[in-house]
Amino acid sequence: MGNSNNHNQEEAHQTQTNQPNNIGPPPLLRDGKEILFQAFNWDSHKFNWWQILQSKLPDIAKSGITSAWLPPPTHSFSPQGYTPQNLYSLNTKYGSEHQLKALLHNMSQHKVRPMADIVINHRVGTVKGHGGTYNRFDGIPLSWDERAVTSSSGGLGNPNTGAIFKGFPNIDHTQDFVRKDITAWLQWLRHKVGFQDFRFDYAKGYSPKYVKEYIEGAKPLFSVGEYWDTCNYKGSSLDYNQDSHRQRIIDWIDDTGQLSTAFDFTTKGILQEAVKREFWRLRDAEGKPPGVIGWWPSRSVTFVDNHDTGSTQAHWPFPSDHVMEGYAYILTHPGTPTIFYDHFYDWSNSIHEQIVKLIDTRKRQGIHSRSPIRILEAKHNVYSAIIGEKLCMKIGDGSWSPSGREWTLSTSGHNYAVWHK
Repeated sequence: MGNSNNHNQEEAHQTQTNQPNNIGPPPLLRDGKEILFQAFNWDSHKFNWWQILQSKLPDIAKSGITSAWLPPPTHSFSPQGYTPQNLYSLNTKYGSEHQLKALLHNMSQHKVRPMADIVINHRVGTVKGHGGTYNRFDGIPLSWDERAVTSSSGGLGNPNTGAIFKGFPNIDHTQDFVRKDITAWLQWLRHKVGFQDFRFDYAKGYSPKYVKEYIEGAKPLFSVGEYWDTCNYKGSSLDYNQDSHRQRIIDWIDDTGQLSTAFDFTTKGILQEAVKREFWRLRDAEGKPPGVIGWWPSRSVTFVDNHDTGSTQAHWPFPSDHVMEGYAYILTHPGTPTIFYDHFYDWSNSIHEQIVKLIDTRKRQGIHSRSPIRILEAKHNVYSAIIGEKLCMKIGDGSWSPSGREWTLSTSGHNYAVWHK
């Protein structure tokens, strides 16, 4: 398991092989028609966010989005939600418990699945314990002592099973009582609160075998992990070959029992360099897409930016004048594409309309996460491909169009065009 060739062949018979008890992947992964939406940015906590999303919901649903990833839904030390404290309180800077539950109810009416942001790598203690750090969780539900915190981050538990998230108590998932409590909490979010999908934050911080256990325990309909690893660079220059980078993401997916997808950070890293007139990067040595989508598209969740890489944090932003080329790529290609709130609602009506047209074209032409792809051109100034034999696309400032009268222009914009049969 874990090498590219397994997964190249596996796509064709994913439901029959390599699955525990031959149950196959979750139905939504088999279907492959998902379109995700990150429904917040880094500053959304400054607004009455649950009510803002209520007002956007009819448009989100009409646009063809199937799942909306919401910010962390439970009480947090910091306003964004990523330093959780009381896991059973749904009153946050994004709004009240009542407003959240009203939003989730309305989402089910609009057939847009709510995705919960699951932050279980670390947790902020309520009182000081061992070593004088905040590593005890007293006086709140899930009142753990210092055994719940890894020895690598100042607790009395076992060492981390993944990377250390510095500055905060890292949760020790090797402890039976911790896993039992987390599973019960996830079941509560899933079956009592009403979240249907999960996004696992900072997934490189703890062993993926625990993600498998939590998915099996809470049974979300769709899961995605944030396994954010640094791409391969020579100095400041991105290497052409990112095989070892995508392999690490694939190994993580494998070790979740293949139950979770993962964000395709490899594709993001390559795509945002490719649009700077380096489109040769978008074809690997085997002639395939060079990200996770080239090896295991049914488990790849593609994106252009998120609340970390873009927004006001801008840790690794996509070049702003090439964003539509990025969407033209991910919305026509295999994998599961994600739209970012800022681009969809904060940039311009034109960008919003262009993204909606790309989503519509994807759906009309039956493109899904496993659609076959033939790359036609990958030169410095143009990239083109045929996907699913029914859709053809190009990005870049080079002149290119498909040969043959059977192709009709579906939609186009600055440096991109999409045709259909």
